[in-house]
Amino acid sequence: MRPLISAWVVRYTYSFFGYDKHMAEQHELRDKGLRLTPQRELVLAAVRELGHSTPEEVAANVRLTHPGINLSTVYRNLETLENVGLVQHSHLGHGGVRYHASNEDLHAHLNCEHCGAIIEVPIGATASFTQALLDDYGFHTDLAHLAIAGRCESCFTKP
Repeated sequence: MRPLISAWVVRYTYSFFGYDKHMAEQHELRDKGLRLTPQRELVLAAVRELGHSTPEEVAANVRLTHPGINLSTVYRNLETLENVGLVQHSHLGHGGVRYHASNEDLHAHLNCEHCGAIIEVPIGATASFTQALLDDYGFHTDLAHLAIAGRCESCFTKP
């Protein structure tokens, strides 16, 4: 079955609206063994544009140019893109899972429980903490999913 919208139309639409910098290169998806579909391109572009975003936020972004996309399609594509290493997920705070592009440097997440801000910190900032967990408890930390809850500086000073 042929897709309802061609990859050329998707790229043209994204180019028209100024999203070109986020679009996946055709070879990028094919090199991972994936078929090039408009939905997959749009989901990856949305994750890259939005940063740390929920599947619902990704779907809303994709619907700006592809209104017919189902949330289940977004979930399936996020899972596929994560399986091949193009996106990663994190559990930040009490909300659901959030996705971000894998091409970013490895980082930990500081999640403000008051305002919801997500602060990325270089993984080196957690070195003494994760080393202490290893030394004291023999625990090997999954650094790609490290999130620490608390309050950001501006919220901490508020009553």
